[in-house]
Amino acid sequence: MDINSGDTAWVLISTALVLLMTPGVALFYGGMVRAKSVLNMMMMSLASAAIVTMLWVSFGFSMAFGDSETPFFGSFELSNLGSLINEITVNGGEFPIPLLLFVAFQLMFAIITVALISGAIADRTKFSSWILFVGIWSVIVYFPVANWVFDFGNQNGDGAGWLAALGVIDFAGGTAVHINAGAAALALTLVIGRRIGFKRDAMRPHSLPLVLLGAALLWFGWFGFNAGSALSANGSAALAVLNTQVAAASALAGWLVVERVRDGHSTTLGAASGVVAGLVAITPACVAVDPIASIAIGMVAGALCAYAVGLKYRFNYDDSLDVVGVHLVAGLWGTLAIGIFNSDGLLSTGSFDLLIRQALGAITVLSYSFVLTFIIAWLLMKTVGLRISEESEIEGVDLSTHAESAYDIDTRIGGSGTLSGIIKGRA
Repeated sequence: MDINSGDTAWVLISTALVLLMTPGVALFYGGMVRAKSVLNMMMMSLASAAIVTMLWVSFGFSMAFGDSETPFFGSFELSNLGSLINEITVNGGEFPIPLLLFVAFQLMFAIITVALISGAIADRTKFSSWILFVGIWSVIVYFPVANWVFDFGNQNGDGAGWLAALGVIDFAGGTAVHINAGAAALALTLVIGRRIGFKRDAMRPHSLPLVLLGAALLWFGWFGFNAGSALSANGSAALAVLNTQVAAASALAGWLVVERVRDGHSTTLGAASGVVAGLVAITPACVAVDPIASIAIGMVAGALCAYAVGLKYRFNYDDSLDVVGVHLVAGLWGTLAIGIFNSDGLLSTGSFDLLIRQALGAITVLSYSFVLTFIIAWLLMKTVGLRISEESEIEGVDLSTHAESAYDIDTRIGGSGTLSGIIKGRA
């Protein structure tokens, strides 16, 4: 099979779009934290990109997609990617794009999965320990799970990951990315503990414009995330684009309706969070349902997550930026929704078979990620430490860890750091 330039161009663009989502996460999370933590929050995403990239090209791709005798992980050999320059992609079928492009495309998924976790432990995490966590978690948790879900073996399905072979549908990462990251986030919050002042002090987002900018970049990049997973410029990619848009818009509406009914007003933070909830929910289902079903999936995701983000106050776990409430909850809903709305699902056939398979995939990834992450975090806590000191947390992790401040206003001018003080100082 010859390389198809149109398909290759589309996946090249999609790869860049998925990479854009990690800076989108950095801005989204950076705007949601207090001003004294914004740089650290962004640095956690950037560090994820650095560490995961080096691991992926060294042996991570082989662990996720290499040939092995087991359906639970690939090979442990060092990757010899330079020799693959003339190879095409084979993953459950032949795709006329370079294999190296598939390597790069899947790398972007690995990066953003780890970056998503960071929002749960904002304001209080040692940067050096985060770097260690990224490396260990990627190898022990993400690479094997990527094999289970994304490896479809050869043209006959031989050598596929066990969830893929079982028939669990996850087109673009509802289990491997969002449930995986959400479960890890929950485990980390339980190990690292709550922020100083949790449920007592106001911890409002310091910059809603940054949040909206980050959400916009995520929305834009998600078209590559979902439609690019078709690995071709075809009808599946077109359906994924349409369903992605429909679910995101519907979830935005669903979240705002809940806020309006519950609180009497709708918020920009809710709008941004609703968009992300819808994008997460449609990720596994973007070619498995029709656009009308995407409206229902999005509306339910937005409403469900609007309520779920408040559970941390009821159950007293400090998921700083609602990774659990959005990514885990919407990821679970989207994965299960396939068993309801798919043509082989409950509404069309009356059969629970697909829904049961989807539930098995979701529960397996959730359990594996939660248990392994809890162990990794506990070991880091007991050895190198996972949390900054109380003094550093009060001062702000930006200054204490990076010796920088996002907003450097000289308080000596005019005797005040306020805008009026600066104006008076320059008069």
